[in-house]
Amino acid sequence: MSDEIIEIIRNKKARFEYEILDNFEAGIVLKGTEVKSIRHKNVNIQESYARIKNGEVFIVGMNISHYEKGNFFNHEPLRERKLLLHKAEIRKLTGKLAERGYTLVPLRMYIKNGKVKIELGLARGKNVHDKRKTIQERDMKRDMQREIKKYV
Repeated sequence: MSDEIIEIIRNKKARFEYEILDNFEAGIVLKGTEVKSIRHKNVNIQESYARIKNGEVFIVGMNISHYEKGNFFNHEPLRERKLLLHKAEIRKLTGKLAERGYTLVPLRMYIKNGKVKIELGLARGKNVHDKRKTIQERDMKRDMQREIKKYV
């Protein structure tokens, strides 16, 4: 059985702002209207982050818009949502996040075999010159593609 993956949203800003050291796949505890809203791609993970509280991982600041056909059963858009990770992964993350300068940021959200998943990245903030280097590499890659396109 193949893994059917439908990408919902990608956090491009995270790869620019942070140096990603490790990736983790986590499930999310959601309500029904939240799932419907996510399937319509009404979600924003740009300003969100994950934190560990009492041995559990929660995502903070993720905005899932109200489902337009949901009535009084609708959800709260900015509530903290629990993430589902293995205990060994949580212990590893707890040790790393205790060190100064590390954070846990969402990189992308997708649906895998009918279940909403989120890819988290253990990240360390980039310096200004690192960001300049990223911009320079992106510009060089774009210029090379233009030159190749001329001769093809």
